[in-house]
Amino acid sequence: MMLVALVISIFANFYRKMKYYVIILLSLLSTYSSQSQTYEAGVFAGGANFIGDVGRSNYVYPNSLAIGGIIKWNRSERHSFRASVITTKLSGDDADSHETRRNERGYTFENNITELSLGLEYTFWEFNMNNGNRAQTPYLYTGLTYLMYDSLRLDSANNTMEKYDNTGDFAIPMVLGYKTTFSTNMIVAFEIGARYLLSDSLDGSVSPNNEYTDRQFGDTNNNDWYVFTGITFSFTFGRQPCYCNF
Repeated sequence: MMLVALVISIFANFYRKMKYYVIILLSLLSTYSSQSQTYEAGVFAGGANFIGDVGRSNYVYPNSLAIGGIIKWNRSERHSFRASVITTKLSGDDADSHETRRNERGYTFENNITELSLGLEYTFWEFNMNNGNRAQTPYLYTGLTYLMYDSLRLDSANNTMEKYDNTGDFAIPMVLGYKTTFSTNMIVAFEIGARYLLSDSLDGSVSPNNEYTDRQFGDTNNNDWYVFTGITFSFTFGRQPCYCNF
């Protein structure tokens, strides 16, 4: 009986303490909810292409699948803070190029990349989903991107690039898109976004950190680019925002 009484006493004390913790937690969540703005979360699906020293030199020519996720904080009717993660496998083949020199050289490469991007999206017109009308507008996005990819070096025996490590570097995104409301809480957008990499290493023409200078090729004075072309589907959540504070 004494053991049962002791157990009941322990649970009673635990309940009294947890009751206050639950009340405090609910109060904090209520405060956060009352101050929240409209957010978006969704997916990106489309294609990717590479612009560099191997393969085609077309600016927009999607030849590999690209998928990812995107979140936004719609801070006003004209701008949003935006973060995204997108992954793809970039590839290039000199046989597909219109340049005779590349055709004769015959290099190929593949590189698995994942980018994390954070920046500002700015709309050309006011984009307000809360006035009952269909909203649509062109937009621009830029910021800073961190890219994780394979370290490649030339294998001259078979004219391909071989992976020997993993590396990372920064890129500058330059995105042009057009978005429209599909329902009261769904937004559909089409965008084309070029990324200017702050190195020349994606295709193996220059090894990261210049480890293999004897295997360099191409124009080492021009950095690599890659382009994402695709559609985003996002859903809004949070209470109707008040834009007057910012």
